[in-house]
Amino acid sequence: MTFPTVSGSNLNRQKLTLPQDFQGKLNLIFIAFEQWHQMEVDSWIPLVKELEEQAEDLVYYELPIIQSRNSLFRMFINEGMRAGIPNPKTRERTITLYTDKTKFRRALEMLDEDHIYILIVDRQGKEFFRTRGPHNREAEASLRQALLQLNKKGLP
Repeated sequence: MTFPTVSGSNLNRQKLTLPQDFQGKLNLIFIAFEQWHQMEVDSWIPLVKELEEQAEDLVYYELPIIQSRNSLFRMFINEGMRAGIPNPKTRERTITLYTDKTKFRRALEMLDEDHIYILIVDRQGKEFFRTRGPHNREAEASLRQALLQLNKKGLP
């Protein structure tokens, strides 16, 4: 699976094209489709911060996926998110993608928008790992195992 080329802006108003603008050799990305999905993302953050400290070339991102809208709507949503996230590093890691949600999901073979998706991809968009939903022990073990295997292969 390959992450599609998409453009968006982070909450520091920096325009980015993904996957090439991902900063990590490996990038752990949280893909959220609904506002309430933030609870599921937040359930992973303590673990992901720990993993990021252990692997210098691993960077995590939050990607809210929002159906394409006009620029006034985008500004309203982005400024609302900026106001709710005072931490500059978190703003840098949060890249809002306004796109055709159905087309985006199809490109990544995501069946629904019921839960978040968690992927590990490189800067070329190659996918190495996938799970979905809130943090749980089984998903954590799978993620750790994937990172261990990637490390053995020289990534990161």
